[in-house]
Amino acid sequence: MRVKKKVIGNFLLLAVVFGLTIYGVFHGEDIGAMMDAIGRADVRWMVPGIGLVLFFIWGESIIIWYMMRSYGIRLKRRICFLFSSVGFFFSCITPSATGGQPMQIYFMKKEKIPIPVSTVVLMVITITYKLVLVVVGLGILLFGGGFSHRYLEGILPVYYLGLALNVFCVTFMTALVFHPVLAERIIDLCMDWLEKARIMKRKEARRAKFHEAMGVYRETASYLKGHKKVIFHVILITFVQRFALFAVTWTVYLAFGQSGVGMWDVILLQAVISVSVDMLPLPGGMGISETLFLNIFAAVFHSLTLPAMVLSRGLGYYSQLFISALFTAVAQIYYMIKER
Repeated sequence: MRVKKKVIGNFLLLAVVFGLTIYGVFHGEDIGAMMDAIGRADVRWMVPGIGLVLFFIWGESIIIWYMMRSYGIRLKRRICFLFSSVGFFFSCITPSATGGQPMQIYFMKKEKIPIPVSTVVLMVITITYKLVLVVVGLGILLFGGGFSHRYLEGILPVYYLGLALNVFCVTFMTALVFHPVLAERIIDLCMDWLEKARIMKRKEARRAKFHEAMGVYRETASYLKGHKKVIFHVILITFVQRFALFAVTWTVYLAFGQSGVGMWDVILLQAVISVSVDMLPLPGGMGISETLFLNIFAAVFHSLTLPAMVLSRGLGYYSQLFISALFTAVAQIYYMIKER
């Protein structure tokens, strides 16, 4: 019952944010002209765009399948695709993508996968997923001087904030994994300070839950040290997976028959948006993603920026939401029938 209430709450939040986004983006715009421009786009380029979204979802399923095999757990690839779809669906509808992994663990339990194993696998996926964003973000910051000057001047504060949050997240998670005793001590001290300042009430249950969670990080550290080759392959797959989703905007660029801007400029601009919004507490980065797109892609799409944003977000986020929702429903039906 509590899970159902949480899901309903997430859907309500999604609906509210979606409504505000629609109003903020389209208020005062010529909707008819926008629809005419979208109608003139070459729909043949939408097919590879959707294909890239499917590849993005499939990429995580391959990582799950591959890492489970390293534990001696042999799953069918289609089952791993269902796990991946569940994760992306609940990540799309929850703030900061926090709902995906708990639901994946829930479904993995139905395949008799031990919770410590599924938790470690998903922890590694999270770290590598964010690590790729950090590498790309720092790469643009350090080596993309001309690129930043040309496209990013209007959104640099948001970009710096998003990058800083991702760097902090990866650093913090890495510290928890490789220096769990030190990290545990620091967090205990922080909790002591918050309790003494009466910002947070002292609860032994909370501390017990925290110390139990630290065991997951110790298991993750053990896995990382014992499976370096696996981790290297996971990082490579994650890079390809992430760039496949970034490339969706390039198919939109081609659909509008545009020219003059290089493929990698378009892909990296989409990467900038992902770096900027990934850690913000909004479902799917809704609202801020659209605003950033309209700002930085104005120099790419010019008068077609608004219709390009609609198509790009429609393919990159909303089609991902629809596809993952469809296969989440398939997973629910499949396990209902299996249990009966």
